[in-house]
Amino acid sequence: MKTSIIRIFDREIDRLASEIEQYKDETILWKVTENISNCAGNLCLHLIGNLNHFIGRHMGNTDYVRQREAEFNTKDVPKATLLAEIVDVKEIVLTALQNFPEDRLQENYPIEKDGVIPSYELMLLHLLWHLSYHVGQINYHRRLLDS
Repeated sequence: MKTSIIRIFDREIDRLASEIEQYKDETILWKVTENISNCAGNLCLHLIGNLNHFIGRHMGNTDYVRQREAEFNTKDVPKATLLAEIVDVKEIVLTALQNFPEDRLQENYPIEKDGVIPSYELMLLHLLWHLSYHVGQINYHRRLLDS
């Protein structure tokens, strides 16, 4: 299971980088409309913060301190900076997962989620779904607004 989880995180983080890279006009990363309330730039920052917090800090023992509000309030970060942060978080995530003992995946994750304490395995599956969902939103945002 661990090998599969690592493979999918690797793929989905690469998809995130690809979507951000494909923006022709980087100002569009920060565009919202009446029907799109979260721009691609903020979704990207949100995913970086989410992965650093839930995997880097709580599985990889980094000292990351999440600033969730800033993930949605920060604007106009250059595309190159976003891409560099994606590279950094990918290394953190893959290293944390590779070093995490597979026999601990059924243990309780240290944070409650939706009123229950999930296993590490369930939390990782949730985080994969969350990552993929927002990458899909970024794809849609790009195709609608950066044409």
